[in-house]
Amino acid sequence: MTMRSLCLPFALAGFAALPRAQDVAYPPGVTKEVHEAVQRGLLWLSRSQGGDGSWRNAGGYGTYPAAMTGLAGMALLASGSTPTRGRYWKEVRLAVDFLLRNADATNGVISVPQEEGRSMYGHGFATLFLASVYGMEEDQRKQERLERVLAKAVSLIASAQSSAGGWIYTPDNSSDEGSVTITQVQALRACRMGGIVVDKKVIDRAIGYIKRCQNPDGSIRYSLNSGSDGRPAITAAGVAVLYNAGVYDDQPFVEKAYQYCKKHIQVSVNSTGHHFYAHLYWSQALYQHGGKDWTDYFAKMSAYLLRLQKKDGSWEGDGVGTVYGTSIALTILQLPYALAPIYQR
Repeated sequence: MTMRSLCLPFALAGFAALPRAQDVAYPPGVTKEVHEAVQRGLLWLSRSQGGDGSWRNAGGYGTYPAAMTGLAGMALLASGSTPTRGRYWKEVRLAVDFLLRNADATNGVISVPQEEGRSMYGHGFATLFLASVYGMEEDQRKQERLERVLAKAVSLIASAQSSAGGWIYTPDNSSDEGSVTITQVQALRACRMGGIVVDKKVIDRAIGYIKRCQNPDGSIRYSLNSGSDGRPAITAAGVAVLYNAGVYDDQPFVEKAYQYCKKHIQVSVNSTGHHFYAHLYWSQALYQHGGKDWTDYFAKMSAYLLRLQKKDGSWEGDGVGTVYGTSIALTILQLPYALAPIYQR
């Protein structure tokens, strides 16, 4: 039995579960208004995709096509679309092809160099998306190409890891910081879930790095050597990827970080400086945690996001741009559907 035959049923199992517009039964916490807001957002993403299959930001931080295509692609996967099925299968297919074309055959980095000076962000988000697609791919030749690209992407991540266990903005191992590290860990987790070989030692060193960045109050700082200034957004990201990695009961580290986020991250107040980024990961952490914390959060967050949605269906996020904001908002609002494997409980 091939990896394709093993992965495909798992990846497509949730596809039929996506409620159609006329259905009345939605996942817990999802209302008709939330569902319709999601549909408007997905339609905006579809219409804003470039002819080459990419999404590019129009904000003040640069276009970052690999990063934005990875983020937008994940939002489409969370809707139940795959490269061959679903309302947005063509958009998913075009996004996959764009990222495959921009995977460097020599060093494995997935990036558009002239537009992405900090290539490891794009590499991480692109690898996460392609790894999530890998098990959904029905074309054997395309899947074999994905496997080759992902194997090189994983090798690049491993070689770029610093001696401390983290990653920095560019594919070298000279330094490290939290947000890039989080992106690489989640990408590696998605690859491992899809059947791509990942050295466990790389993930273990990264988890150790995140732990060593924790302050006594539970917060996680920007980098290992950046003093004691804890960052709520990076702390939330740390909790989310540790849950992804199966680290649930590592007390007191995870619980302290979780409680810090509960205290310092608010739904409608930007207390982090990176509001959408913080909630991209805090929502995942809460969904994984479940219970009343998640139920209460999703009710407030979904109402907040519906108020922020523009008439065209998009969201502006953190001043970065509408592709970024819309992709994150859709990821959050679609967590209850549980259709993207990396976000499932």
